[in-house]
Amino acid sequence: MRRYYPVVRAFGLLLICFALTLLLPLLLSWGLNDGAQSAYDEAFLLTLAVGLALWWPARHARAGLKVRDGFLLVVLVWTLLPLFGCLPFLIHLKLSFTDAYFEAVSGLTATGATVLSGLDRMPLSINFWRTFMHWIGGMGVVVLAVAILPLLGIGGRQMLRAETPGPMKENSLTPRIAETAKGLWGVYLLLTVACGLTLWYLGMEPWDALMHAFSVMGLGGFSTRDASLGHFASLEIELTVMVFALLSGLNYATHFLALHGRSLKPYRNDPEVPYYFGLLAASILGLTFYLLATGTFTNFGEALRYVAFHSISLATSLGLATTDYGQWPFFAQIWMLFLGSFIACSGSTGGGIKMIRAMILYKQVYRELMRAMHPNIAWPVRIGANPVPQNIQFAVLAFGFMYMTSIVSMTLLMAFSGLDIVTAFSAVVASINNTGPGLNLVGPSTTFAVLSDFQTWICAFAMLLGRLEIFTLLVVLTPAFWRR
Repeated sequence: MRRYYPVVRAFGLLLICFALTLLLPLLLSWGLNDGAQSAYDEAFLLTLAVGLALWWPARHARAGLKVRDGFLLVVLVWTLLPLFGCLPFLIHLKLSFTDAYFEAVSGLTATGATVLSGLDRMPLSINFWRTFMHWIGGMGVVVLAVAILPLLGIGGRQMLRAETPGPMKENSLTPRIAETAKGLWGVYLLLTVACGLTLWYLGMEPWDALMHAFSVMGLGGFSTRDASLGHFASLEIELTVMVFALLSGLNYATHFLALHGRSLKPYRNDPEVPYYFGLLAASILGLTFYLLATGTFTNFGEALRYVAFHSISLATSLGLATTDYGQWPFFAQIWMLFLGSFIACSGSTGGGIKMIRAMILYKQVYRELMRAMHPNIAWPVRIGANPVPQNIQFAVLAFGFMYMTSIVSMTLLMAFSGLDIVTAFSAVVASINNTGPGLNLVGPSTTFAVLSDFQTWICAFAMLLGRLEIFTLLVVLTPAFWRR
C-alpha cells in the first residue's frame, strides 16, 4: 500500500481543494436562502473529511510521481470526484445515486447530458454548481491543480502528460509545469470573464451570464433554462456564444502563445486551424443549402442562423441548443453529431478524437492510396512542415481503432438493453465525444432521464472514457498496470 502513498497524498489534497470549491455554491445558497444550504453543508464537510483522511496518513510521502502514478491519479480524480460532486443532487434534489452520479460526471467531463428538468425553477445554487463543474472540468481538475501541487512538493509533469489531449502532448510551453498550467488557466479565466461580461451586456441577467460563460468556455452544455439558449431568443447572444465556443475549441496553447507574444502568428502556424475552420464553414454552408432544398427552412438567413449555431455547438462539443433540431431531416442531425467526433483541436476543452488525430489518420490513408499506385514512392506523413514520427502514427491508429471499437461495443450493449438503434448509437457517440444531447429519445428537446439505470451507467462510462482519451482509462484497467 505504501507504494501508492504519493498518489493517495496527491488525491487527498485534490479532494480538499475540491471541497473548497463547494464553498462557492454554499455561500450563494446562504446568501439567497434558496433552501439548498444544508445540502452544501453536508457535501462540504464530507468531502473535506474524506480528503483529510486520505492525506493525513500519507502526508510524509514526498516521493515524486512516476508515470504510472500520474495515470492512476488522473483516473482516480475523474472517476471519484463525481462521487462528491453529486452530493448536492443526492441530498437536495433526492435523485437516485445513478442519476446523481451521471449528472456529476456529465458536469465534470463537460459533457452536458442531463437527467434534470424544471431548470427554470431550480435553486440558483444548484444551477451554479452544475455549470461551475463544467468550468472546473473544462480543462481538467488535474491541470488546474498542477499549478498548486508543485508548491507542495508534488511533481506534476506526468499528470499533465496523461491529462493533456493530443498526440504532441509531451511538448512543454514553459520549462516548469506549474508555469505552463498557470498560463493556460490564465487564458481560460480571461476568456471566461470576456464571455460572461459580453452576455451580460447583451441582456442576460448577471447570474445567467456567468453560468452560461462557465458552460461555453468549458464546452459543457448545461443551461439554467429548460429551453437551453433558445429561452433568450437573441441573435446577438447566439453570435457571442458561437464566437467563444469557436475560441474554446482551439488549442489553448495557441491562445497562450498568441497572447504572450501579442501576435496572430501562432494561429497561422497551428496546422489544425485551417482544417478546423474550413470543415466547419463547408458543413454550415452545405447543411444550410440542404435544409433549404428539403423545405425545412424557406429563408436563407434563418436557415444559416440555426445551422451555424447548432453545427458549431455540436462540433465543438458545447451542446447548447436554440431550437429542436431533432425535427430536421435525419441526415442533418447525424452530420452535426458526426462533426463532434473530430472537429475540436488538441489542447482545447472540446471532446472527440481531436482534429490533429483526424488529420494524421487522413494523411495515413492518403499515403496508402499513393503507395498502391506507386509502390516505390516515398511519401512521409507530415503535419505542417514536420514529419510525424512512426510511433505517433501507430498510436493514432490504435486510438482510432479503440475509439470505433468502444462506440460499437457500447451501442450494442445499449441496443441489447432495449433501446432503438438511433437512440443507442447517438447516446454513446454524444457521451464519448462529451457532446451532450444525442438524437431521438435523448435529443435536444428531452433528457437522458428516459434511460434505464443500466443504460445510464454505460453513458457515464462513455463520458469518462472520452474525457480520459480512452487509453488513460484502459491502461489502468489492464492487469499489467498493477504488477510491480
